[in-house]
Parts: sequence; C-alpha cells; structure tokens
Amino acid sequence: MIPVKVKEVVLDPMQTPLLLLVDTEETMVLPIGIGFWEAQAIVLKLQGYVTPRPVTHDLFNSVCKHLGASIEKVVVNDMIESTFYAELYLRTAENKQIIVDARPSDAVALALTVGCPIYISEKLSPYTVSISDLMEQQDIGPIEFDGSGESGPHLH
Repeated sequence: MIPVKVKEVVLDPMQTPLLLLVDTEETMVLPIGIGFWEAQAIVLKLQGYVTPRPVTHDLFNSVCKHLGASIEKVVVNDMIESTFYAELYLRTAENKQIIVDARPSDAVALALTVGCPIYISEKLSPYTVSISDLMEQQDIGPIEFDGSGESGPHLH
C-alpha cells in the first residue's frame, strides 16, 4: 500500500471535480473523478469548515463511536470498468477488523473527518501521473467553498 494525502479537489476542463491523492513526496498523483456534492464535502473538510448539523460523514463517524468501533484507515484499492473502489477498515470494540466497501470520495471525506490514514493499492500505480504533467496537460484549478451557504464550490 502507498500512503497518500489529499492534495486538493480541482475542476477539469469539462468541469468535472477531480480528487487529487498524492504520495508523501508529492511526486505522483492519482486523479479520481468524483461528483459535485462529494467534492463539496471534501473541500469543506479540507478548509476546516464545521457544519451546523452533522453531514453524512459526521453521522457515520458518530454511529461508529456509539457502537465502540473506530475507523483505522481508508484504502483506494481497485479500478473496475473505469470506476475506482475503496475500502474502510473498521476496528470494533471486540478488536475485530471489518472491511466495508465504499466509494473513494465518501471514504476520503470520512478519513478527513476522523484523521485516519489514506492509502492506495500498489496495483493502481499505472493510473498515477506526475503532478507537473497533470497540471501541464490539463487546464485545471482548485475548488474553494466559502461555507456561507450562499454559493456552492467555485473555481479559482
């Protein structure tokens, strides 16, 4: 497994949000296409914005805590028919490990919520590119959200 972190969420030329996961040296990036609302959730977490009411990722974390489980790590583990897959690794109060299938966007938002590590499977290495190549090849820019509720994420 390769440890990664969220570099940022950007919009590609077609205005599709891309989640950029980078290795610890920030030399390679795994770009993952995600939905608008998932992008918004991740951007809010990256910006440290706290919602007045729990969003889905906060709710899942709260349920885990109340059941005595913790989220150990997130692994983006596969790509099937152009779709990335991820797994949540949970640890129960009885010290049993449970692995749950998840979308990468949801798994990453949850990882940002709880502060657990994020990894990608070695077999996804062929889908990574250098950060400089990605920025040069595409006209992309970061998404930011002001958290006021008056506007959604916008391109900067």
